[in-house]
Amino acid sequence: MEFQNLTRKVEIGANSYLLRTAGKSLVFDTGMHPKARGLAATPDFSAIPPGSVNGIIVTHAHQDHLGSLPVLAQREPQARVYMTPATAKIAEVMLHNSVNVMTRQREEHGDEDLPLFTHRGVDRSRAGWQLCPLGRSFGFDGERCKNDDEPSFEFFNAGHILGATGVLIRSEGQRVFYTGDVNFEDQTLVRGAEFPTEGVDTLIMETTRGDSPTPVGLTRAGEADRLANAIHAAFERGGSVTIPIFALGKTQEILALIWKMRLEGRLPRVPLYIGGLSTKLTMIYDAMASDPQRTHPELNLLKELSPYVLSGRDIFAISPRKACIYAISSGMMTENTLSNFFARRVLSDPKQSLFFVGYSDPESPAGRIRAAQAGDEIVIETGQPPLPLRCHIEDFNFSAHASRESLLNYAIGLRPKKIVLVHGDRPAIEWFQLELHRSLPDTAIIIPEPGKTITI
Repeated sequence: MEFQNLTRKVEIGANSYLLRTAGKSLVFDTGMHPKARGLAATPDFSAIPPGSVNGIIVTHAHQDHLGSLPVLAQREPQARVYMTPATAKIAEVMLHNSVNVMTRQREEHGDEDLPLFTHRGVDRSRAGWQLCPLGRSFGFDGERCKNDDEPSFEFFNAGHILGATGVLIRSEGQRVFYTGDVNFEDQTLVRGAEFPTEGVDTLIMETTRGDSPTPVGLTRAGEADRLANAIHAAFERGGSVTIPIFALGKTQEILALIWKMRLEGRLPRVPLYIGGLSTKLTMIYDAMASDPQRTHPELNLLKELSPYVLSGRDIFAISPRKACIYAISSGMMTENTLSNFFARRVLSDPKQSLFFVGYSDPESPAGRIRAAQAGDEIVIETGQPPLPLRCHIEDFNFSAHASRESLLNYAIGLRPKKIVLVHGDRPAIEWFQLELHRSLPDTAIIIPEPGKTITI
């Protein structure tokens, strides 16, 4: 059984991995790098002999795991694509949105190789998707397994976002488990991961938060209390709250938190604004309220909260009103997104509040704001003058990734023969490597360098 890392660097980027077993080739995930453009943003598919892929397994619909799917599907039209029903619904929206983003990038930067695929290309790719529910074994040809000896894969709830899975491969007398992105803790809207607890020979594990120790005493409930109190304080200052937020996963989680706070009387019913892409994705979460990964199957977020929907044109005309919540994407405040445009109106106003509820790349506009001190001048858009930071800033931890401590405990309890560390920056991976060597001295700990084939 052979494993190859198709990402171009040891980092969180265009995540993709190749597994060769039982004469078949399977690709785990087909990401798009958020900080690169064109072919440089895709995995290194040149490492795969053309026409050799039998199956593509998509663990969830975030762009760093999904975004290059039409590229590989066009190159490997014979390959079936396997994902959960929820991932399929979300993936269609995300991939069509990606075409729009790449088209705009071509106009702005003159990149001749953009877009890498078209709306028609997304539709053609969709024809090869096979929807696989949790807890059922499928052969590499997509047929339901008739016996335990047949090479197979099975999806397990990963608890990260709706539709997210880990995948168990049974082949050649071995059991290989790939976590994808995982969260073991229940969120407000998505249940925590339910992974195999024994019988795994090789664990391929994400390491996203390996360089981020969990603060002592941090709990999700405690963060929710802090958020409710901070929103009240922001309104008392006579301003509004702006939350730069990822459209997929984080938006729905924060909307569910606001719903819960209202239900418990901890938050007044104030005007709430979200973006168009966030609305499309929230409609999917609402339509799939009875999905086994969802909590609160009775909850329809759009019906309960009745948010106002902002378009790109609206953002030029609207100014922050008092006692409102603006939960608008992108979470990184990337240029030409709603949150970046809106930040220019709130950044220098001491009555306004800017709340961060998830990860920000240090080089992104959101990362620069979070690293700044009050009064610092910050450039959040290329070619525009810097703005003084005078608004109120607060950070909250509502990560959809497992803490490094919970991932470490999972791996130690599983005690596999080999652990392959992926989906992390070098410091995060090296922390896991050191801790796992200490705790599991008989387990081989492997960091798969890009492009290198390893035997597992």
